Amino acid sequence: MIKVVYGGVFVKSAHKLPKKLKIKLANSITLLQNNPFSQSLHTKYLSGKLTGLLSFRVTHDWRVVFKFVDSDLIQLVEVANRKDIYRWQNV
Repeated sequence: MIKVVYGGVFVKSAHKLPKKLKIKLANSITLLQNNPFSQSLHTKYLSGKLTGLLSFRVTHDWRVVFKFVDSDLIQLVEVANRKDIYRWQNV
């Protein structure tokens, strides 16, 4: 199982989510730990200013940006609506 750590921006944004979305996020993180490239997560590599980062889907409209620190450690960077997440500048 891969270890997951939470960045400060991720913690702040996750704290603001509605309860139902927090539950889905927790389930997605568990799935991520077991298989970061599970088809259910729709994991994809990002490009441009976000090169080196990946994202996965929590719901149709919500995404998490993350990065592999090493092969056994993932850092969650941000969670946001898909209309905003890829404009994120604090990498």
